[in-house]
Amino acid sequence: EGLRIALDHIDAIIKLIRASRTVDEARDGLMENFGLSDKQAQAILDMRLQRLTGLERDKIEAEYQELIAKIAYYKDLLSDVHKLMGIVKQEMLEIRDKYSEGRRTEITIGEGELEIEDLIAEEDIVITATYNGYIKRTPVGLYRNQKRGGRGISGISTREEDFVIHLFVTTTHDYVLFFTNQGRVYQLKGHEIPETGRQARGTAIINLINVEPGERVTAILTIRDFDDQHTIFMGTRFGVVKKTLLSEFSTNRKTGLIAIGLDDGDELIGAEITDGEFEVMMATRRGQSIRFHEDQVRAMGRNARGVKGITLDENDFVIGMDVVKLGTDLLVVTEKGYGKRTAVDEYRLQSRGGKGIKTLRISEKNGLIVGMRVVSDSDEMMFVTALGVLIRMKVKDISRYGRDTQGVKIMKLDDEDFVTTLALVAIKDDEDDVQEELF
Repeated sequence: EGLRIALDHIDAIIKLIRASRTVDEARDGLMENFGLSDKQAQAILDMRLQRLTGLERDKIEAEYQELIAKIAYYKDLLSDVHKLMGIVKQEMLEIRDKYSEGRRTEITIGEGELEIEDLIAEEDIVITATYNGYIKRTPVGLYRNQKRGGRGISGISTREEDFVIHLFVTTTHDYVLFFTNQGRVYQLKGHEIPETGRQARGTAIINLINVEPGERVTAILTIRDFDDQHTIFMGTRFGVVKKTLLSEFSTNRKTGLIAIGLDDGDELIGAEITDGEFEVMMATRRGQSIRFHEDQVRAMGRNARGVKGITLDENDFVIGMDVVKLGTDLLVVTEKGYGKRTAVDEYRLQSRGGKGIKTLRISEKNGLIVGMRVVSDSDEMMFVTALGVLIRMKVKDISRYGRDTQGVKIMKLDDEDFVTTLALVAIKDDEDDVQEELF
């Protein structure tokens, strides 16, 4: 607009500029005599003489008229919201048409990037699970040793009718496989299980793995990697056994995998890692046991049912399964706190599927068997009761007896309390003592 005014009054403007002594005086004169702004006046002073030609005059006039038209258009557009939204819609459709193809580049995690466990210290932990489905982890050092017959202290706060059914030692970096009574297996890293205080009952397992109603953890295994050199050997309440390659259990699915096909009413009661060279022992609630080599069970797929491991009498069922090691004992514990260990050599090797032989003399005094483990003198055990009381004990402090005996009292129980389970505690070679506080 300033250039257009200059062209309309070119002679007067040239005369004013020639009469001015300084640039500032010329600029002020232009602003005062022609009503120009500071920028317009400066633009006239900066204008080259070639723009005074007729062609340039027509160009400036056309540019001026174009700008006036644009100003009128945008003022009208901003004053009408419907027109404005129409423009926005049109531009969005153009963007959609232009960029509607799927992403052609692939975004991946680069090699060498940190994973969360790289920032987490590796340490031994204890995982405790309750019958009603609560779980927690605690450093393994927070236990104390006690002599046989000690009372123990409360290690977990439970609701009425809830009690601890499983205790296992692993590390924060290992894979943790959760096998449930319904024959499924779930996978977590040790550090993914929340750590809680001494009396806390823990976190609901359903918040960590998608267990179904009535499903509870019956075995927990820890591994570094999934391979084809090892198998998972499983046993059920009805005496069925099965083994499956470890590599078939690798998964990131929160819904878990089928580990074994179960008959109606049957439950998975144990799972162990084997390499094809192990012997297996099973024990029943009414005192029977059987020992056989795992090579009598061929490797099967995850969905397979398995084969008979032991033949059961009426009203009897399997309460535990373990693998045999040289120079070990079979430890059994009853609901009334009685227990004993018997040399594995006293149990002859049999063919799987038989009725087995006597491992404990059942009586009103000692009660029915609730748990068994194959142990050595250097092992330590954790015994758990329905009221949440735990006691840690060295295996060497539990007396050895023959197969057909009642055992001895190894844990004092309050009225209406009873033993529910036992677990083997992993001890470091350099661990000389254990802290007094439990959980």
